[in-house]
Amino acid sequence: MDEFNASKPIYLQLADRIHRQIISGELKAGEKLPSIRDMGIKYNMNPNTVQRTYSELEREGILETRRGQGTFVSERQERLVQQREKLKHEQIEQFVHVMQEMGYSSAEILSGLEEYLNNVEKGDE
Repeated sequence: MDEFNASKPIYLQLADRIHRQIISGELKAGEKLPSIRDMGIKYNMNPNTVQRTYSELEREGILETRRGQGTFVSERQERLVQQREKLKHEQIEQFVHVMQEMGYSSAEILSGLEEYLNNVEKGDE
């Protein structure tokens, strides 16, 4: 997923991507992130955009900057757990909202989700 969506600011999309990497374990607590310059090169974006992303994630307590060393994933496990729960809730809320807009009841959404998860566990998906 190297493409960015024009409907949402790029710095927020990069922040979402970093969130997902942390939650999935791709980025671990205490791990160093690429420099602003290197991240800009990797995603072909202006370093100011990367700086804005890093600043936003630092404000949220997800990243921390160590003077002269770089930017790291926070080692505050409680903050990372909170973030994981927050993102789970946001994804569920978005999914349910879309399904309700299409006219599905809560019972239909729940049964459809259970059916889907059962199929995934069986390898049918």
